[in-house]
Amino acid sequence: GKQVRLAPLSVVEANLQQTRIHKQYSHTPVRHLSYLPPKILFVQVRDPVVVNVSYFFHFSDDGTLPEHTSSSSTHGTLRAATLLYNTAHFRRLVTTGALPHEAIGRKEPKTPLCSVAYKYMFNACRIPRKNEDTYRIYDPSLHSHVIVAVGGRFYSLDFVEKDGSGEPLPLEVIEARLAKCVELSKKSGGGDLPLLGYLTSDNRDTWAEAREELIRVGGVKMEEALKVLESGAVLICLDEEEPVSKKQASEIFWTGGLKSGHNRWFDKSIQLVCTKNGKAGMNGEHSMMDGMPVVGYCDFITKRSYNDVLVESSAKSCGGYESADDNVKDIFAECAGELTSTGSNVASHVEKSKSNFDNLISSHELQVQSFQGYGSNAIKKMGYSPDAYVQMAMQLATYRLWGEQGGTYEATQVRPFLHGRTETTRSVSPASEAFVKTMGIRPKRDEMDATKRAEKVALLREAVNSHVKYIGLAAKAMGVDRHFLGLALSAKEGEAVPSLFSHPLYARSKTWRVSTSHLTHPRFDSWGYGEVVPDGVGLAYSIHPNNCMFCITSLREHDWPERLSHLLEEALVEMQTLNEMELAAPASKL
Repeated sequence: GKQVRLAPLSVVEANLQQTRIHKQYSHTPVRHLSYLPPKILFVQVRDPVVVNVSYFFHFSDDGTLPEHTSSSSTHGTLRAATLLYNTAHFRRLVTTGALPHEAIGRKEPKTPLCSVAYKYMFNACRIPRKNEDTYRIYDPSLHSHVIVAVGGRFYSLDFVEKDGSGEPLPLEVIEARLAKCVELSKKSGGGDLPLLGYLTSDNRDTWAEAREELIRVGGVKMEEALKVLESGAVLICLDEEEPVSKKQASEIFWTGGLKSGHNRWFDKSIQLVCTKNGKAGMNGEHSMMDGMPVVGYCDFITKRSYNDVLVESSAKSCGGYESADDNVKDIFAECAGELTSTGSNVASHVEKSKSNFDNLISSHELQVQSFQGYGSNAIKKMGYSPDAYVQMAMQLATYRLWGEQGGTYEATQVRPFLHGRTETTRSVSPASEAFVKTMGIRPKRDEMDATKRAEKVALLREAVNSHVKYIGLAAKAMGVDRHFLGLALSAKEGEAVPSLFSHPLYARSKTWRVSTSHLTHPRFDSWGYGEVVPDGVGLAYSIHPNNCMFCITSLREHDWPERLSHLLEEALVEMQTLNEMELAAPASKL
């Protein structure tokens, strides 16, 4: 639409800005908003973490799993044992400080990245509280167990040596303990205990009330049980489902869906999920950790296959370890009587949370677009930044979906700064507007017109270059959104704030109808998260050398994911055709 120019900050407003910056940060060398985004964006928000906060990764299959398993195991338990074995090694690197710090840059010396997020990775859990949640981190040297969810029951088992080394137990021992969890779950049938996992999927205040009820009726035993669950290194979910497609698997890893949603504890910082047929993924609680540190963890645990671990572990003796019967504990079993007693309201809380969860999941839709036409190799040969090029394809697709551009957020990490997390790269710009409007609300099929074709390619190149420039500034903490957030939050109650913050255009520009994030990993089949506004879409994407992946989420009532999936394919094909024809066109002889 029409461009609107906002008046610059007045002298008074500019002075307020400088004064606030000085007062807020002059006492500390850490000049950032590290303590603000988790509070404002996450732990104070009362919406369920499911869909609204959590994200997922879908790992590629492990081709070394045996075709047939023993009667006591499944492909899921074998995959889970492999991931836990590798997790033990990575956790040891983190807790001992031996993990090399991450760094970015193509030239030496590379820029190191802040590692503070790693303290929330293991033995950590979000805790529901009225109005504002808290986060607990437990000493990894005192808590050497993991939590296993099967059939909505939660079990604890040790997975590392008890000598304090943090080394993983033999694979065979871990496998036997996981198989024991499955056996106990089948024996219990789940009938003597409410499905407590549903509580963690509800509104945060509702869950806080339910947690108080758990402790009221369960007393000290319940407090200890919750502590065991919260202090586990990670939680691994063994699901009975056998998904095949990326869409089926993604739905399970994102929310658990209507069949497996009870088999989660959504407050745990990391939940690994393995299905009966050996599919695997991860669900992350996002409030204290962004995706990139978790990508490092997932890269490590998926790099070594079941066969690799089996060979390494075979050198270890399996003798002298506590039996699975003795080691595996049903965490809430001792509280069953109290939870189902006459004076308990726990079952009622669970029933309401299940109903809310079912409604939340049923109201959402997910679609995976696995575009096989081309990927980063071809985009680079055309002379574009792959990320910025795909961002423009998304701009064109959403423009055609809605008939207008919507505020678009691309997450850009600022971890070179202490405690840095992300800044916003804004994909809507005068250059992207010119490009999408020239391309049109639908394909014009005028590629044969050399003048029009050249104009479109030139506008695409200008839009891509504009985006590259913006993301470069954002990565250096020179974006606008975190700055405005800090300025708005630093004003005292009753104090005048810049008129910009009350301008309708400012509010519209921060309504992220398209929430995007780029993550490409060779062993991730898909990944994703939910939309951030009711009339928006979540749009996670990966750009592999020869293909692209998009995971699209939105409220089901809009019927957008399938249509946007088609429009993304349409945009990418059209953009490729324009560029190939332009490159093939004979040069002018003038």
